[in-house]
Amino acid sequence: MIHIKSKLEIEKMRDAGKLAAEVLFETGQRVKAGVSTEELNDFAHSLTLKRGAESAPLNYRGFPKSICTSVNEVVCHGIPTKNEILKEGDILNIDITVKLRGFHGDTSAMFAVGNIPENARKLIENTEKAMWAGIEVVKPGKRISDIGQAIDDFLTPQGYGIVRALAGHGIGRKFHEEPLVPHYKNNEVRVPIRPGMTFTVEPMVNEGTYRVIFDESDGWTVRTADGRLSAQFEHTCLVTDDGVEVLTRWG
Repeated sequence: MIHIKSKLEIEKMRDAGKLAAEVLFETGQRVKAGVSTEELNDFAHSLTLKRGAESAPLNYRGFPKSICTSVNEVVCHGIPTKNEILKEGDILNIDITVKLRGFHGDTSAMFAVGNIPENARKLIENTEKAMWAGIEVVKPGKRISDIGQAIDDFLTPQGYGIVRALAGHGIGRKFHEEPLVPHYKNNEVRVPIRPGMTFTVEPMVNEGTYRVIFDESDGWTVRTADGRLSAQFEHTCLVTDDGVEVLTRWG
């Protein structure tokens, strides 16, 4: 069941989204060679608490940390550790979800560690463009499948693999709600887009194959099947009467 948010719920979603964006921005400022992903986790967790919120991933279905840090070939759900030290040329996705006054804000972005190869720069640039291509079609009268269609139309001709095993999702009082939001062409998800819906648009884009491997040793980390790079951007979106409002936009 898709929950259409009331005016009061929308205001709370705006507050949660604004905080998630702030935590992501401030954490991203600390990305540099020599920093561990656990340091980024601890900073984000501390800032979230200072702002009166909770780090939603912590202990969610057993996840052991407060944020996800996914480096290079890690697609998503990377677990921060003190032994994972960022080095020159790495690319990193930081995924932040906060819970503020009962509602969630969810966002992620890519960060470069120093100078990165041109192929990595292009992957990051095109993944962000793909996210915006998906967001731009969101408005009443469209369908959820139109989001994936727009993303697919942009990325597939360029030879990228769009991850199919994971998707965007509804969000609100719960971290994950309906509807499921695929990021590739999928005509089966034809849910009508209606005002008051809130969901994430978060394409996971691989340099090579769309196929991924789930790490059985930790139960969380997802990697590209061919070991090539992956990138992701994510925003929480609110459907308005005539379009879309991005709740986790920076600035």
